[in-house]
Amino acid sequence: MESQAVSFKDRSSKNIKSSKILQRSSNAGPFRVMVSKEIADHIRSWRFIVLIALIVLTFFASMYVSLGNIRAAISNIEDPDRMFLYLKLLTTTDNSIPPFHVFLSFLGPLLGISLGFDAVNAEQNSGTLTRLMAQPVYRDNLLLAKFVSALIVISTLFLSLALLMIGGGLVLTGVRMEPQELLRILAFIALSIVYVAFWLSLSILLSVKFKQAATSALTAIGIWLFFTVFYQIIVNLIIRAFLPDPDFLSQDQIVVYNDLILNLLRIAPGQLYTDATTTLLMPSVRSLGPLTMEQMAGAIPAPLPFKESLMIVWPQLSGLLAATVVCFALAYYLFMRREIRS
Repeated sequence: MESQAVSFKDRSSKNIKSSKILQRSSNAGPFRVMVSKEIADHIRSWRFIVLIALIVLTFFASMYVSLGNIRAAISNIEDPDRMFLYLKLLTTTDNSIPPFHVFLSFLGPLLGISLGFDAVNAEQNSGTLTRLMAQPVYRDNLLLAKFVSALIVISTLFLSLALLMIGGGLVLTGVRMEPQELLRILAFIALSIVYVAFWLSLSILLSVKFKQAATSALTAIGIWLFFTVFYQIIVNLIIRAFLPDPDFLSQDQIVVYNDLILNLLRIAPGQLYTDATTTLLMPSVRSLGPLTMEQMAGAIPAPLPFKESLMIVWPQLSGLLAATVVCFALAYYLFMRREIRS
């Protein structure tokens, strides 16, 4: 009898432990399942395949042009960045097509918008959102799974392209990569991921705000076109209308007005991304604003260390991160207060 009692206690303790383990796995399991499902949906969608094909084609075209002009780029004695071969692969061009980071500043927002403009409203219009929320899952896990799954897909794409560029450069040139080049390329990839993540969070916010996917898509594309094309035109018109004639200004006043113009232009996310990528991929860039003659006096044209370049682009990176967090927080707030049964 005592042995049976002991065996019963052992079984009961094992059952309690197994139930706790199952409970813990069930609490963490739904989020992983939703992320895996969203990743599979992204990979199988035609819009994602088309955009991936465009980005990969532009990458290969930019690499082909860079490899064709790499000898002239590294032979230019006046260029302080000529020793950074792998950075030159991302920036060298013969003006026939733009370099890859310029292409990415144009195609990256489209990639983020395409992955998030129907993240929530398509689920509600098809009726799957109500059935999904009837399951024992948290509502915020759904929105977080939409964002994380798209971010995983974007990160995998950019890292794969970076590894492909590095491997192709090693095979074709045989030149060893410097540690500073690797750090700058990884920082460029991280910055590109943050840039696309901003447009992804903005498109998810619009998908929560509007009930129709077409409305959220058109609104997101309209915002992208405004900041890409029209915002700079508006800033230039305002400058011509309100700022005084530069001929009647001193040098210090010109510097102040140039700083004001640059700060206005940096409201656009594309300008922040362009400034940051230029500094990371061109180590000789020492400032993103105008320099006075006193600041230029005694300056030696030499590449900066990676830490110094990172300090220069830190405000741009912080701005993109803050904008991404704000958009996702607004989407979270609206989604948690939204009636999903209607």
